[in-house]
Amino acid sequence: MKRDIVLLFLMRSLRLFAFGSVSVILVFFLTARGFDTRQAGWLLTFTLLGDAVISLFLTTRADRWGRRRTLMVSGLLMVMAGLAAVLTNNFWLLALAMTVGVISPAGNEVGPFLAVEQAALAHIVEDRQRTSYVAWYHVAGFTATAVGALVGGGLSGFWQQNGLSVLLSYERLFWLYTCIGLLLVGLALLLSRVTEVEMAETQDHGVLSKWTGLHQSQKTILRLSTLFALDAFGGGFIVQSVLAYWFYLKFGATPLQLGGLFFATNLLSGISALIAVPLAKRFGLVHTMVFTHLPSNLVLMAVPFMPTFHLAVGLLLVRHLISQMDVPTRQSYVMAVVPPMERSAANGITNMVRSLGSALAPVLAGQLLAVSSWVSAPIYLAGGLKTVYDIALYRSFRHIKPPEEIH
Repeated sequence: MKRDIVLLFLMRSLRLFAFGSVSVILVFFLTARGFDTRQAGWLLTFTLLGDAVISLFLTTRADRWGRRRTLMVSGLLMVMAGLAAVLTNNFWLLALAMTVGVISPAGNEVGPFLAVEQAALAHIVEDRQRTSYVAWYHVAGFTATAVGALVGGGLSGFWQQNGLSVLLSYERLFWLYTCIGLLLVGLALLLSRVTEVEMAETQDHGVLSKWTGLHQSQKTILRLSTLFALDAFGGGFIVQSVLAYWFYLKFGATPLQLGGLFFATNLLSGISALIAVPLAKRFGLVHTMVFTHLPSNLVLMAVPFMPTFHLAVGLLLVRHLISQMDVPTRQSYVMAVVPPMERSAANGITNMVRSLGSALAPVLAGQLLAVSSWVSAPIYLAGGLKTVYDIALYRSFRHIKPPEEIH
């Protein structure tokens, strides 16, 4: 079990390092390829839409097919996306590869990985330890994303200063991304059978059960998924790639500055996830999710009012110190309210609707970024929509408690 936990954390860290390294330069890379911001927005949307569909297909079958096998396939999808980025500049071929493959515009988790890994993690730890392990799992991810963003921005800037073309400097990062995808396939092979779940006989709930893998938890996951989609739609307006480009348009920020910025934001996000653990024990998962997320949205909407780059960065850092407390609590809550044999499916479906929700926003953000008078609109939309989500979540789920909160 300890070996499997180490492997799961290592896979998470390597993957998020790769995601972070390319997210900070992704829009710059696409514009260097000759695409404008509208086309870049469409490519980001295709990426997130494809991720939603592929992830749904794999995660709803992972518990039956095998979690290790699903993780191996997911690593190969990373390899596909990385190779496509460096081998073609045809818009439609790249769109196809980014739709089917796995790549992260935001620098955070995409693909089937999260749903399957967290289901395996929850399967091998006790209920009272679950939120703590999930929080540390996110710390590992946020830290890796932070280092990846710093390395991606720093290396591309270093290479460009030493005579390498802008496009080639970005392509080198995608070669690194591809190699990490191959490494993840190998690590998935090393996981033991302890991470798998034995499938028990379940009552047939119709065609929906067969396709989704959900039986007892259908209604709960449907309600949660609707709310998570709203939250993700708001978050899609400020994915890391879009936010990086906003700082460039607003303040002329360089890739090196942006790498440092997102290194700091992701480190603070990791700290934020850790702080959530004692708060959740004291106040409960739902209360921690809502009452830490609400103020972070208000801080976010204040960022465009800052007159200088450093003040805007300072406020964004404050926001990230409190904004991610809902992430480990949200994911722990989902695993707490569904049976063990439905966890991969429940995680996959909630992640899928989040991907779908966030997929719709980048194309709209790309249109807004192309108009100088609307350049800050994505940030206002993100904060407003996320506030509506927090209020609705509290009203709907404050009375539904996980097992460790029932006395």
